Amino acid sequence: MRRVVGLVGGTGALGRGLARRLSLAGHRVLIGSRDLVRAEESAESLGDGVSGVTNQGACDADLVLVAVPWSGHDATVSSLRGDLDGRIVVDCVNPLGFDERGPFALSVDAGSATQSAQQLLPDSVVVGAFHHVSAEVLASDDALFSDVLVVGDDTDAVESVIDLVGTIAGLRGVYAGRLRNAGQVEALTANLIAINRRYRVRSGVRIAGLESLSDTDH
Repeated sequence: MRRVVGLVGGTGALGRGLARRLSLAGHRVLIGSRDLVRAEESAESLGDGVSGVTNQGACDADLVLVAVPWSGHDATVSSLRGDLDGRIVVDCVNPLGFDERGPFALSVDAGSATQSAQQLLPDSVVVGAFHHVSAEVLASDDALFSDVLVVGDDTDAVESVIDLVGTIAGLRGVYAGRLRNAGQVEALTANLIAINRRYRVRSGVRIAGLESLSDTDH
């Protein structure tokens, strides 16, 4: 089913990559940014089916993905509370730090970026997803072959996100537990970055034992 998907912070690497793949899947995509001109330029570079809007404008969608840097996550989400009331919000943010020893997961008072978003958006339904898909691969012509771990407390919202993931060629949505499990999912990104740096690959996640998972088996 064709949907309207909004991307808050959509001009970053992950946002642009997701916008590209979602538009190729036939969805209408709204790339949001604090800078409207930047959003419009990004949308124009991605072609038909993608429009540049403000972050507020990106909230006028069937599902809204948050892809801002962790440093601005809470402030951005808080500022959009009224615009996101009643929406399904998909948090894609990984709270990570980097030092001379490599990437590491940051401690978040709420437990995770996804849980923080739900606390800040009490009238929205927040789901966590798209944490482990390489922005570089999304932006390239390379084939995808990855699972997207989806966490959330609302069954219908989780299913909607899993269905959206499944429309992107090469991606499969997999339920990975309640919202309280989001911290482990987000933190795993640090391990993947370390793997990618060590072995010079662009790895993702694939869950063994689900090879026969069908669209009705989520």
